[in-house]
Amino acid sequence: MRNSASVVEELLRTIPQLRAQLYFKTSLTALSHAMEDQVLAGTDRPLVIASFQQARFYRQEANRYLRIADITDQVYVLSARGSGFDHCSNAYETIAFEADDSLTQEWHLVVIGQEYSACLICRERSPVTLVNRGPGSPALEQTRRFEGIWTLDRQVAQRAANMLLARIKGYRPELEAKIAQAQQLCCQPGVAITVPSDGFGSDPFAQRLVTYLQAGQYKLLKAYKAMSAQERRERLVNSITSAIRHSLDPSEIFQIAVRELGQVLQVCRCLIYRCSQDGDQVTIQYEYLQPSLPSLLGEQWPLANNPLFQRVQQQQQMLAVEDTAAADATLRQDVQALKELIQRWRIRSWLMVPLIHQQRLLGMIELHHCQATPHSWSEDDKALVDAIATQLSLAIIQAEAYAHLQDLNQQLEDLERTRSNLIAITGHELRTPLSTIQVCLESLAHEPDMPPELSQVMLQSALDDAERMRKLVQDFLTLSRLESGRIEWNLESLSLQECVDLALSSVQTHHGQQVCAQIDVTLPKTLPLVRADGEWLVEVLVKLLDNACKFTSERDRILIQATQPDPATVQVTVADTGRGIEPQRLEIVFDRFYQEEGALRRTTGGTGLGLAMCRQIIEGLGGQIWATSDGKDQGSQFHFTVPAAQDSLETESTRLGRRSQSPSRSNRRRS
Repeated sequence: MRNSASVVEELLRTIPQLRAQLYFKTSLTALSHAMEDQVLAGTDRPLVIASFQQARFYRQEANRYLRIADITDQVYVLSARGSGFDHCSNAYETIAFEADDSLTQEWHLVVIGQEYSACLICRERSPVTLVNRGPGSPALEQTRRFEGIWTLDRQVAQRAANMLLARIKGYRPELEAKIAQAQQLCCQPGVAITVPSDGFGSDPFAQRLVTYLQAGQYKLLKAYKAMSAQERRERLVNSITSAIRHSLDPSEIFQIAVRELGQVLQVCRCLIYRCSQDGDQVTIQYEYLQPSLPSLLGEQWPLANNPLFQRVQQQQQMLAVEDTAAADATLRQDVQALKELIQRWRIRSWLMVPLIHQQRLLGMIELHHCQATPHSWSEDDKALVDAIATQLSLAIIQAEAYAHLQDLNQQLEDLERTRSNLIAITGHELRTPLSTIQVCLESLAHEPDMPPELSQVMLQSALDDAERMRKLVQDFLTLSRLESGRIEWNLESLSLQECVDLALSSVQTHHGQQVCAQIDVTLPKTLPLVRADGEWLVEVLVKLLDNACKFTSERDRILIQATQPDPATVQVTVADTGRGIEPQRLEIVFDRFYQEEGALRRTTGGTGLGLAMCRQIIEGLGGQIWATSDGKDQGSQFHFTVPAAQDSLETESTRLGRRSQSPSRSNRRRS
């Protein structure tokens, strides 16, 4: 038998004077036990009808009803059908109603005796749910609430008992005779039902007892809510702190923070992004989003044209907008300027909290509510977001410090490698000429009768090695000045042909009668002037030519050529057909102290500083330098660019035509 009608509603409809009250589950438990204890302590043989919502609630009280059954044979217990509970007639009558019966939502206890009566008829309301219940949250049993009637009035109790007995008869018709005896006890026709103005009819002591229980339960629930709010705040802060401890990656920390913060505060959208004082916009990379809302991931979020962001940046304080559709006077103009943005992303309530460290803006946390009704930002919510912002600011500073430390460690490693190379190369480059100089001087000092021709050879060898040492020291000092930025560039409009001629002259003087490859020069007559420092540009050409001569033989060729890839740039190439460079070494040949054959076992001279100096010079002049090669024994090409002079349209051919005092040079030389 299914019955969808509520006993509470039926009773209130039958007796309109009654007024339903709200009870916590704890209060109802205390009242029920008091009514049961009165039966157990008395000598009366009352009618007892108890209705439990589920069998598990009944099992908690089963022993008490066995004791009550020893006192009276009119005991009826109702519960939803389940394991271990069904229709039965043992110590007392049990009635199992169906799962879709309205009794599954109600709690009833009626006691009617010769000397006293009591009635508790209640229906459960929707349970109170605490957001994100954690270990510190109250049990759901303690937050359950019921609406109904509790009274000592005999007539109300009789009417409620008749309603429940009718339900029992419908489920168990075989109990008709026993139910008739119960109805004789609780049915007295012709007696008027008088309900006091308070709707209960209970004595003052009972009323105070209920009031005390209810007040205590309200205080308990309020304390539980405060504990739950504190617990969720601590859990969120702890999760962010744990992420900071386990990772120095801001991306990972932001991803955890945006998810946890959005879930705990139940906002529609949560954003966390890095920003600076002068940024125009930022790309959103971290977002928590409720379903059915447009996502901001990958979108450009305005900063410079965002008055609310500018206000937060200037004041370095959080900003809360409870309703963008009706902002207060201080924010109305700023919100109006963002009307299109607000409508596109459906922002109704807005909270912005800056990430600040020592008055430096590092980023921003934004919370959006997008429902039809505005959201009021509580002080607890603001304090929670502010605490998270402090943690994230520290995480950013910590990550920056770690990255800076990594850079310093890398620089220390580079310095250590430089020191090792410097010791190895200088030890080799200085020891050899010093040994030669020492041998020559000792021979001249201890052999006064040495033939003049041999003495001249000894002196020349000592002078040559002294010059070699001087150039080594000079290269070290020059590279140090270039890398430290202590060079003052004297930029002027120059003829590339003149620079090439000076470089060729220097190379010829340096090599003298030594065997070197044939050097060809191909420069277009229409080539514009270049904007550079002439002394340093010649130095680059000399070092590239020296490098080419070092790795070529007499049968090879060296070519100097220039092109103009665009109106603002001139590109120069020094190519040779010599030893070549392996592809994987094309970039590292410009590193300091790099030697193709190793610092201590090479067959060619040099310190490995020439190409490193070329890179520093060309980059200082505003150009680029790189190398290409098809591989070993396939030759190599060194390219560099310099800016073309923009203040003159004069070409190389025009300039050369006016050089009346400059001697002509052949474009082909053999050194």
